[in-house]
Amino acid sequence: MRRKIPPLQTLVCFDAAARHESYTRAAQELSLTQSAVSRQIGTLESFLGVALFRRTRHGVALTASGAAYARQITKRLEAMERDTLDAMSHQGEGGSLALAAVPTFATRWLIPRLPAFAEMRPDVVVHIETRTRPFLFADAEFDAALYAGTPAQVANWAGTRALLLLHEDVVPLCSPKLLPRGKPVAPAAIARLPLLQQSTRPDIWRQWFDAQQVDAPGARGGPRYELFSMLATGAAHGLGVTLMPTMLVADELARGELVVACARPLAGERNYYLVTPDRGDPPPLLELFAGWLLGQAQASMRR
Repeated sequence: MRRKIPPLQTLVCFDAAARHESYTRAAQELSLTQSAVSRQIGTLESFLGVALFRRTRHGVALTASGAAYARQITKRLEAMERDTLDAMSHQGEGGSLALAAVPTFATRWLIPRLPAFAEMRPDVVVHIETRTRPFLFADAEFDAALYAGTPAQVANWAGTRALLLLHEDVVPLCSPKLLPRGKPVAPAAIARLPLLQQSTRPDIWRQWFDAQQVDAPGARGGPRYELFSMLATGAAHGLGVTLMPTMLVADELARGELVVACARPLAGERNYYLVTPDRGDPPPLLELFAGWLLGQAQASMRR
């Protein structure tokens, strides 16, 4: 049976016009004339029987139907592009995995370990994109997600199952230049040093000082950074002390750019999970990757 799919060129023009909400800018992106883009959009609207844009004083704007269609079409075109690039590069003969991952964990923990997976399965391609919040797998082109969250957050992620990989214990870290003789200090001394804050966890220092039974009026003071990678860089350059997991700064610790400022870890509220859609038995390749990943996590904990 013939598929009910409009011509691909109409979809490409629609995607560009929807992103810019401008036929002119879409034409510039696609190296077409404005009238050519307009004709393609007209063809698509006739095919669908739906108005995708409405005219405004300043050009065009998406209708409600157009905005909903654009969200779906953009994802489909991106998936087609990924599949095409895989085919062009002769990759993925053993399959591919598309992962969503929190950024610092991906760059500092996962990617350095992927050569071991590639050695085991050189025919498999692993794609990674960053995501920091839960999403619907039905609306995304991901096979799994590497997520940092609390047990409650994971339990409330609808339609998924989660495999616990690592606990996120945090410890004060800083440049050795901030410490007397570069040696660890007592918790009370940390309260007198500049503190680097993580913007998504504004109470983490307060929790650490409370656990040490230390009065620290400035526990919420200091510059705020969003990502662990930013905190690590700031701390390594002497801007202050950060609270973060040592597993994410193994290279900086090995090079001596960071040291443990106080050997009093705090059990973090969040853990790292492999989250997969709950659709019965996982595909064999995903099951293989999950087993390998869990082994890497267990080895990391032992070290």
